[in-house]
Amino acid sequence: MFEFGRDIRKLFGEARDSDDLGWLELIGIDLLAVEARALTTDGGRVSCRQPGRTWLRASALWREHARRTGHRDSLAKALATAEDAAKASTTEDDTARSGLARALALLVSFDLFGDRETLEEAAHAARETRPRRLATLATSAGVHARIRARQARLSDTSADRLDAAALMDAALTAALKHNPAEADELRLDSAALALEGGILQRDPRLLDQAGRDLKALVEASSPDTRPLTRARALALCGAGLSALATMADDAGAIEAGHAMFEAAADQFTPDHSPMDWVAIQVARAVDPATPAAALTQAEALTTGRGTVLGALAVDLLIAREVERAIDAGDLIALTRIETRIRRCLAERAGPPSAVDWAVDQIAMARVMIARAGLMDADPGQAAFVLSEAAEAVRDHGVPVLADRAKGLMLGLAVRA
Repeated sequence: MFEFGRDIRKLFGEARDSDDLGWLELIGIDLLAVEARALTTDGGRVSCRQPGRTWLRASALWREHARRTGHRDSLAKALATAEDAAKASTTEDDTARSGLARALALLVSFDLFGDRETLEEAAHAARETRPRRLATLATSAGVHARIRARQARLSDTSADRLDAAALMDAALTAALKHNPAEADELRLDSAALALEGGILQRDPRLLDQAGRDLKALVEASSPDTRPLTRARALALCGAGLSALATMADDAGAIEAGHAMFEAAADQFTPDHSPMDWVAIQVARAVDPATPAAALTQAEALTTGRGTVLGALAVDLLIAREVERAIDAGDLIALTRIETRIRRCLAERAGPPSAVDWAVDQIAMARVMIARAGLMDADPGQAAFVLSEAAEAVRDHGVPVLADRAKGLMLGLAVRA
């Protein structure tokens, strides 16, 4: 007879020992941290038979915890346990796997906080590995491809994007053959690269490719077993549809994009994976018709973390506040917004990150531009402030914020 409690625990224990870490999507961030701590402790025990393998798994769990929460200390633990695994390595292949774990932790850091130097460090860590086994070679190919995709998106040239796409295709083929559990991350990165390239270049082939890949990933990811993978794929579908709908002024496509975002958000609760939930809210809030309540919650979930997503949420909220003040012709409301921004600047402990500094500058520029518009006056230093902010975040590796600043600069140029 099936003994529910005991057999569930047995299945969970077997999943823990599996190379497929997809089961992590089913547990919340608190339990994820508990599991990561347990593995970190187990790896240091004298009785541990495979400390290197145990620390590698701990690194993977800390990495996932950081990705879902934006906690810097979890990233630090992911890097530390990867280093512990390297010290415990007994073969060149084990050393390679620990080096790749370090590269992946740095990649998560770049995705969360930006910083080109972090991305270069990840690339260096991956290049230094010397894998031997086919499975480790396939993992290495995937790590190199994911890094190259981000580098290509920063370079913003078609040739680099094509090279990255080719590398991604080869890595995905290798993963499907030797490490199928690692294929989903590659599929998501590949689809994101194709989708962004298709929108920028207005290339229907890239858009069709991204659509096919995301459709297949959604269909293959059950909400009962892979809710986060499914949600990420649905959110990418929504972002793509929304971007295309805006360009084509297609109301039907806009509604379809909204439905995709709704479906993505319904896959899990905000406390299960805060950063995934925030990413969905930030993506959907680009549409001014989207209610601000979820965006306010997204900003609250990321306060004090210094993440790119948190910065985007803050910028979107301030943009909405400023728009409301403009619509009401309320100069006092603009002054209140400006006062609050200055207070936050004064109360911030330590020097701001490039991302936080840029968001503050963009916010001040929004107020300058709005006040000038209401008073039929010159916007003063707004263009200079925006130019400085755009350059800072572009150099830091966060082009999405740079594009926000440049969009405001273009608006100034049109008004002039």
